[in-house]
Amino acid sequence: MTKAIKLLTALPQKQRDRLMELAREVSFPEDARIFETGGTADRFWVIRSGDVHLDQQVTPTRRVKVASLGAGDLLGWSWLFPPYQWDFGAEAFSPVRAYEFDASAVLALCVEDPLLGLSLVRTVAEVLAHRLETTRGKLLEQYELPRRPR
Repeated sequence: MTKAIKLLTALPQKQRDRLMELAREVSFPEDARIFETGGTADRFWVIRSGDVHLDQQVTPTRRVKVASLGAGDLLGWSWLFPPYQWDFGAEAFSPVRAYEFDASAVLALCVEDPLLGLSLVRTVAEVLAHRLETTRGKLLEQYELPRRPR
């Protein structure tokens, strides 16, 4: 299994410093909806403290938790890919403090500094690969057929 990647620590120091110039400190109270599936993905966050659950709406009245995120984790990647809409919803499971980044400002910085852009895209891709692998493992556990005795 791949290891969990923390966006800010994965970037080289110079690139991290440039990205952090765009950061804004924000907080969310416990139970706050941070974003909804299908909403406009125009920002992302790096969690400083607290816990966030990602969820998927499976019926009009039921959401299923698909992942839990904590300190150092990237919250939101849909800002990087068309159609720039959230694929999941997110809710603060406890009080959350985070760095917030405006997607258009980050994308403009990536055009200005292509090495930063490449590092950022690679790191986000590693985060996604790890989350896909983790989700796959959870699904296999949940739907594993009982073994027959021999």
